[in-house]
Amino acid sequence: MTDLTAIQTRILTVGAQRPGSLAMPLPKGLHGAAAKKVVGMLVGRGLIEEVDANVRKGEPLWRETGDGQGTTLVVTEAGLNAIGIEPVVSRTMANLRRAPREPVKPTPVTQRAGTKQAQLIAMLQAPGGASIGEITAATGWQVHTSRGAISGVLRKKLGLTILSGKEDGRGRVYRIVDTP
Repeated sequence: MTDLTAIQTRILTVGAQRPGSLAMPLPKGLHGAAAKKVVGMLVGRGLIEEVDANVRKGEPLWRETGDGQGTTLVVTEAGLNAIGIEPVVSRTMANLRRAPREPVKPTPVTQRAGTKQAQLIAMLQAPGGASIGEITAATGWQVHTSRGAISGVLRKKLGLTILSGKEDGRGRVYRIVDTP
């Protein structure tokens, strides 16, 4: 293993844990001439290297090169070996951190019989659906509470598909649609 100072070891170790082995940002308190000296020594030994920063992804800059572009610092395979990390392990861990996670599937909700929510669902599942007036009369809710239950609980929380349309004599009528 290469003889490294504590700060050099810290830069390499933290960089190895980041996606893409980014050595930036440097540890707090390391800036100015001290940062240039430490980075210069690591670059000189081939333990880190300067690469073009992807500004769109928000990668931190080591130095600006003009026109809104810049460079960032990346730990090299030699740098990983210097702190005892296999490059393959580091790449695998970085890929695992970047891998998209599977979406959580909602669990089916069982309804308690006799609740106002169950009554609302039954009304909306009926062939004719239900208007806001009919819902408020049956549940005792106010108009804004009925609409909130439809959009908040039934649509968003329970994931039911609800269609609405105006009908002559009834006003806006809501229906639960069976989705395949």
